[in-house]
Order: sequence, then structure tokens, then C-alpha cells
Amino acid sequence: MRKTANIATQNQQVSEFWVDTRPRYQQIKQFIGDAIRKQSYAAGDKIPTEAELVEQFGVSRMTVNKALRDLVQEGLLVRYPGLGTFVAQPKAESPLAEVRNIAEEVRARGHHYSSQVLELKEQNANEPVAMQLGIPLHSRVFHSLIVHHENQLPIQLEERFVSAQVLPNYLQQDFTQTTPNQYLSEQYALTAMEHIVEAVLPNKHAQHYLKLDAHLPCLQVSRRTWSGERLISFAILTHPGDRYKLRSMMSLPAQAPENLALR
Repeated sequence: MRKTANIATQNQQVSEFWVDTRPRYQQIKQFIGDAIRKQSYAAGDKIPTEAELVEQFGVSRMTVNKALRDLVQEGLLVRYPGLGTFVAQPKAESPLAEVRNIAEEVRARGHHYSSQVLELKEQNANEPVAMQLGIPLHSRVFHSLIVHHENQLPIQLEERFVSAQVLPNYLQQDFTQTTPNQYLSEQYALTAMEHIVEAVLPNKHAQHYLKLDAHLPCLQVSRRTWSGERLISFAILTHPGDRYKLRSMMSLPAQAPENLALR
């Protein structure tokens, strides 16, 4: 993350602040918002603390807090518990109707991709995993838990299960150098997928690894992929709702002119 940006460093700005007759929280909000829009400091920059802004502008903490809350709601700032308030990253976007490699998505936006492997192990399939993979209960499966970063900010927590029989070398892969999605695509021609998208509150893992407040909604995608008749993988992909979006576009069947005339 970048160094803290100074909001009110020019005497002229401070003078204009006091001349302005609008409520003070609106003036502070405009100062910060204008600096973001003019790219005086970039996405990822940490802004001064509330105490520092109180001192800079000579206002109450409640006034500063109101200005910052408004900017968070507008998507210009984002708050991370215990870390501070930062200029928000443009929301990352994934196509919902495709299976895309998240590393390629991040790099296509001109950003830096990195990942952290949290778990990579063998286990026996419990009932929910066995049902999702279409395998007998207690079958051998491989489990991975990986957090994906864009410009050092976590944007996805990926929990994935694969059958040990289908992908016997899964545990030998270095998933800091490749992604599970890329590895699966190299092993099998993926022919079908199922997506279930839900808005959920983050569990303890997601709160910790995605640096989220417990009350911040997430986008959670449950994904199953097939190659022919063979079910290859079941994954749960959790994204911070304030910095990720999903997009879907599809072609609709052409309607006959007579059907259109009836509308």
C-alpha cells in the first residue's frame, strides 16, 4: 500500500475551506473526493486518520467521520479494520458465463497478481463435498485454500475440492506460480460449468484473509466444472462485495416479427 496522502497541505485550500458556507463535512468530502478524481493520489493510498483530519481542518471528529462515511458509501474510499482508510481500487470484474483464470484477469487490467496458498492437503470427502463432486462418501479428495491478490489487495478466497482419482497430481502443483483453474484447463477440456451466486456475510476465514469487517457482504460463487460426463472440480469463490463485481452477457434467440407485433 502507498504512503499516507496529505489532504490539506496548501494554505490556499485551507482558506477556501473557511470561506465556503456549506456544511463542513461536505467541504471535507469535496476536498478528498476532488483529490481522488484528479488523481492527486492513487488507488491504494492511505488517507490520514480521523484524528489527523480533525487537526488539519479544525473540526470535530463527528464531522470528519460523516465525510468519510459518505465517501465510503460512494465507493471512493474503503475502510479496513485495524489498517485504516484507503482510496478504493476500481472494482475487479469477472465474466459470470465463462471460466477465466483470475491471474490473467488481473494482469489484463494492467495490475500485479499474486497469491498465497493457505492449505493444500488430502482428506476424505464429507457428505456436502461428496454430493457436489458426485462421488461416494469418504472418497479421497484434494483440498486447496488460496487467497488471490490484485495489487496486494485480496480479491478472492478460493476453496476448491477435486477427486484424487481424477487429478492424482494436484497436490504436487505450485499454486503460487499457476492457478488451480489454469492447471485444470491444462489437464482436461472443460465443457460445462454450473454457477450459483449468493450474497453472504464473510465467515471467520474470509474476514481474516480478505481483510473484511464481519458485516460487509460478499459475493460467493459456488462453481462446478465438467469435462464431458466427468465432474472435475467443485469450488467456492468468495469476493469482497465492495471491490468485486460479476458480469454476464448472453445472446437471446431472435423473435419472429409477428411475436414482436403482439407486444
